[in-house]
Amino acid sequence: GLFGVPELSCPEGFQEAQDKALQESEQLVQKACSTPPGPETVMIFDQLSDSLCRVADLADFVKVAHPDFAFREAAEEACRNIGTVVEKLNTNVELCQSLRHLLADETVMSSLDPETRRVAELFMFDFEISGIHLDEEKRKKAVDLNIRILDLCNEFLIGTHIPNKIDKHVLPEHIRYNFTAEGNYLQVAGLHADCPDDLVREAAYKIFLHSNAQQLARLEELLASRNSLAQLVGYDTFAHRALQGTMAKNPETVRQFLEKLSEQLSKRTQKDFQMMTKMKMKLNPHNSMLMPWDHPYYSGVLRAERYNIDPGLYCPFFSLGACMEGLNSLFSQLLGISLYAEQTKRGEIWSEDVRKLAVVHETEGLLGYIYCDFFQRPDKPHQDCHFTVRGGRLKENGEYQLPVVVLMLSLPNSARGAPTLLSPGMMENLFHEMGHAMHSMLGRTRYQHVTGTRCPTDFAEVPSILMEYFANDYRVVNQFARHYKTGQPLPKNMVSRLCESKKVCAAADMQLQVFYAVLDQIYHGKHPLKKSTTEILKETQEKVYGLPYVPNTAWQLRFSHLVGYGAKYYSYLMSRAVASMVWKQCFAQNPFDRAMGERYRREMLAHGGGKEPMLMVQGMLQKSPSVEDFVDALVSDLDHDFETFIMDS
Repeated sequence: GLFGVPELSCPEGFQEAQDKALQESEQLVQKACSTPPGPETVMIFDQLSDSLCRVADLADFVKVAHPDFAFREAAEEACRNIGTVVEKLNTNVELCQSLRHLLADETVMSSLDPETRRVAELFMFDFEISGIHLDEEKRKKAVDLNIRILDLCNEFLIGTHIPNKIDKHVLPEHIRYNFTAEGNYLQVAGLHADCPDDLVREAAYKIFLHSNAQQLARLEELLASRNSLAQLVGYDTFAHRALQGTMAKNPETVRQFLEKLSEQLSKRTQKDFQMMTKMKMKLNPHNSMLMPWDHPYYSGVLRAERYNIDPGLYCPFFSLGACMEGLNSLFSQLLGISLYAEQTKRGEIWSEDVRKLAVVHETEGLLGYIYCDFFQRPDKPHQDCHFTVRGGRLKENGEYQLPVVVLMLSLPNSARGAPTLLSPGMMENLFHEMGHAMHSMLGRTRYQHVTGTRCPTDFAEVPSILMEYFANDYRVVNQFARHYKTGQPLPKNMVSRLCESKKVCAAADMQLQVFYAVLDQIYHGKHPLKKSTTEILKETQEKVYGLPYVPNTAWQLRFSHLVGYGAKYYSYLMSRAVASMVWKQCFAQNPFDRAMGERYRREMLAHGGGKEPMLMVQGMLQKSPSVEDFVDALVSDLDHDFETFIMDS
């Protein structure tokens, strides 16, 4: 069976696994309601969460990645059914009372360890955001809103990817071949951001981002429903609800962070825009005004012109085998951990190119398993991500339930006899995803509700982004990057050039992220919104980003992150700031420092989501960083390295 789950040897097994989980959950609900308040209450709640998550998490992965449609469909159905049960449990008054009795009992609460207390509070938080404390009528309204929001999210997400069609005669003949023809129409399915022809990018931008009444209605209803739900359960705005328990804590801090960052970036961003404008004038003298469709293209042109970083020059040094050896060696030096390839049993994997790795600590033994699903295949989504399939937890019999995760990449299949070669970007992504996997392996919490990466969104990306700093350090790269034919190491100046090239137009790139994050905050802030979502987009774009808004476009209708990262788009920037501070203070001097590696594990990885994120950051940095510190960390990363600059000049 898939992942060694016996029921899952065929798609019908999902029904069986789901029925078993639901039966188990019913017994646990009864047990929770009849147990006197104490640490056992929290343990039963966590068992309940585990019995449902073991099926839901696995199904979440299978529904997007399994090559067999029947498996995907069965998994989708299981996700829906378990989701419905979770919604019901979150509004089960009797179940909530058993937890409330525990939280109200000061004697018992003061006897609990901090992790157990936090987990009890997190479960209570789940109840409260589902409106458990409301009267029956309002509670029903909360459940209905939750269901409607789920549907709207799915519909909006589908809408963000749907191509736009246009009568082919509208476009000049010489650019039509760039788009897919369908009878008399052309399909525009993306922004064609890398196309050297300005006209193609302009057409793609205006057509792909053209406003769509249906999608607009979905977005407006989604934002209004989220706001209604947040207010119903006692929050001022959806952002206040979404940011509870995060590193930022509230929308005011996020706003302050984004405003200060924007202020610090503005001069550098203007400089970047001037460089891009010059380049555009040089290549296209007739039309030199910089537009939003120019930014990604001309920043790439500048990068390539200033630093010769053709990926083809780098790929031969980054074979997949060498990169995995590099990760193994880094983890071994920093954390005393090794990765071992393991034989899989029949039916355990979903594609024959999936590899199973055992993660083993030099004294603690086996910590968990990572399934590596690295290669492209038809119907597989083109995204790099990390899935928790089973969370770690301390079982009732004293054994530890080992965590199981999947790392999914979209690497090209190699030619016969040649190794798989990674571009620098793919290598960095591999390190990034492996950072999540290590968090999952080392966040060995007592409760699966807070295991590994089950922590606030603005902290979850810290371990993965920190790995990017290791991937860009010559001392680390030099340990594994060898030419697959000659064995020659990657020259140091090539690594330096690569790192410096990433700083070209990096301020403008970051400013664009700030713009998206500000937009997300406004959309999830005070309602009713003062203007339409498109007017807010126009105003914010001109004020925060600086390139002109293009009439009749509505970029927000393609902003798929509004679904999974509603009110939390800032998280990536804040996580990067923390990762930058940790790198500079703890690893920049010696990336293989074992004592620092152990401190990192002890202070940041070991707690999963079982400790307040800011306390983990304080433990690691041995000081409490301010918003200004975050901003300084991000901005100082944009400074050019003087030594490389001189060498290249």
